Amino acid sequence: SARMGLPALALLLAVGLLHTQASPSARSFQLDYERNCFLKDGVPFRYISGSIHYARVPRPAWRDRLLKMHMSGLSAVQVYVPWNYHEVLPGVYDFAGNRDVEAFLDLTAELGLLVILRPGPYICAEWEMGGLPAWLLWKPNIILRSSDPAYLAAVDSWLHVLLPKIKSRLYQHGGNIISVQVENEYGSYYACDYGYLRHLLGSFRALLGNEVLLFTTDSPSAEELRCGTLQGLYATIDFGPGSNVTEAFDAQRHVEPKGPLVNSEYYTGWLDYWGDAHASTSAAWVARGLEDMLQLGASVNMQYMFHGGTNFAYWSGADYKDQYKPVTTSYDYDAPLSEAGDPTEKLFAIRKVISKFQPLPVGPMPPATPKYAYGRVTLQKYADLLDVLDVLCPSGPIQSQFPLTFEAIKQAHGFVVYHTQLPRDIPDPATLDAPPHSICDRGYVMLQKKYQGTLERDRQIALHVTGRAGDALDVLLENMGRISFGANFSDFKGLLENISLDSDPLSNWLIYPLAIDTAVQQGWPHTAVPKSSSRGRTGPAFYTGTFETPGIAWDTFVKFPGWSKGQLWINGFNLGRYWTHRGPQQTLFVPGSVLHVGCSNNITVLELEGAPLTPVLLFIDQPLFNRTLRHST
Repeated sequence: SARMGLPALALLLAVGLLHTQASPSARSFQLDYERNCFLKDGVPFRYISGSIHYARVPRPAWRDRLLKMHMSGLSAVQVYVPWNYHEVLPGVYDFAGNRDVEAFLDLTAELGLLVILRPGPYICAEWEMGGLPAWLLWKPNIILRSSDPAYLAAVDSWLHVLLPKIKSRLYQHGGNIISVQVENEYGSYYACDYGYLRHLLGSFRALLGNEVLLFTTDSPSAEELRCGTLQGLYATIDFGPGSNVTEAFDAQRHVEPKGPLVNSEYYTGWLDYWGDAHASTSAAWVARGLEDMLQLGASVNMQYMFHGGTNFAYWSGADYKDQYKPVTTSYDYDAPLSEAGDPTEKLFAIRKVISKFQPLPVGPMPPATPKYAYGRVTLQKYADLLDVLDVLCPSGPIQSQFPLTFEAIKQAHGFVVYHTQLPRDIPDPATLDAPPHSICDRGYVMLQKKYQGTLERDRQIALHVTGRAGDALDVLLENMGRISFGANFSDFKGLLENISLDSDPLSNWLIYPLAIDTAVQQGWPHTAVPKSSSRGRTGPAFYTGTFETPGIAWDTFVKFPGWSKGQLWINGFNLGRYWTHRGPQQTLFVPGSVLHVGCSNNITVLELEGAPLTPVLLFIDQPLFNRTLRHST
């Protein structure tokens, strides 16, 4: 039984807290199968941890968030490494700036936090494609997360770059990484490929050595534990508040009869999907479940999440639950530390529980970051998107008889324009439609550069149009984020099949992969002469404006009154998607670190459907969600 020997284990853990740390030459972190606990430097040890995703937090805020986690009483943080965040193209790596994972890990060590590292290669995390690079899909028949040789070759190449950066930071080598997860909730994946797990185990051992503690994480489901575990990898489980703690740990005991009890993902909140209610979870409920686990002597990591952060740019993923469900830009998660890094009631409830089991750090909790309401900023329309294709696609279009996917033209994120012409006169409304599941994910339809409406994956797949032979038909396709969890995992983007006009397939396409971020980062459109436009306020168009800060650059939130859906950049930094029309998120978080003091801040908005009569943004000092959509779980 999971409950046997708990008084003795609690005493061992208390002794461990008082034990002085061993010399560096004797450092070890191991499993003790006799006393059902971890041993840190030979002394019984239990960690209380929280998750933070460095890729969702601007680098200037890393120290603030980690310090608050330390002062909450956590002894460790759990950290994912998103493969696609670093290997942007095959063999092209980016570990600079916000992507400097080594600097982040060094900061955790400086602040006295241990690290539980989850380097994938798959991480889920509601992150674009679960952390796997979209360029894997350049091989359309690849079988992800399996023994497919093409997939394993890419994985091995990545691990040979990443894991050597990790090895010197392992606890045994004087660092602070105490354990490393292999894959992630593999039992939930349809493949159940033990050969794949064995290959990963061999690679991790070869690159990190035999002393590092390797583990897996799966739900307490018997089937998922069957497919997600492997001898040589310590099996841990995940569950949230409201679960029967004893039953959940009994499931772990079926696969690990001895060793420490571990919940690697204790859910402090939940994510938001566009169009769904805003999720929240009771602080008292979370605290009660945490206390129940700690009373059993278990080690616990609070994920999803301790601090969530923001899905900047195009990094938000999606789920598939009977239909495609994209994740919001905000990754607040109703977590103990808010999206902006502010301590919440839930954090203090958790801190109080932790104080019953181990001493808290001496000193005050750092305060919430200062916010500023910069007020109202009026924007001007710069140009309709179709009028600036020469800037956004300087290499020109790709010609194809039939549409090509994003992956076929090697476009990972963002937007692609598909252009053709009407083959005949259409005096009466004709149906422009696409087969089910072939619009991935939203298509903004223009005829003669006039906006007709939007096609949307699993929702709206047909429009009615009229026109003349030779009229220009353009469809701007938006990738809303690749699926990050589940069996439907090879999530190709763009027009996956042909669009038809009254059942007749359209052909002779010009395909424009758009490099909007490249242009905006180089100063466009603020450095360009405005385009004249007479087509009104509907359809995809760029809007620009500027504002100045009053001598400070504090965090803020931007609201979009009357806007529909689009993308926001400030000073070239892509702050992510807004979708006020659908919600629940009504504001975007703007970190103070992206703002300029003493000079103008450039705003660029790509509105996709329709801007308000007076295009205005409001900078306020708090986030907003649709109150009518709030619910508690």
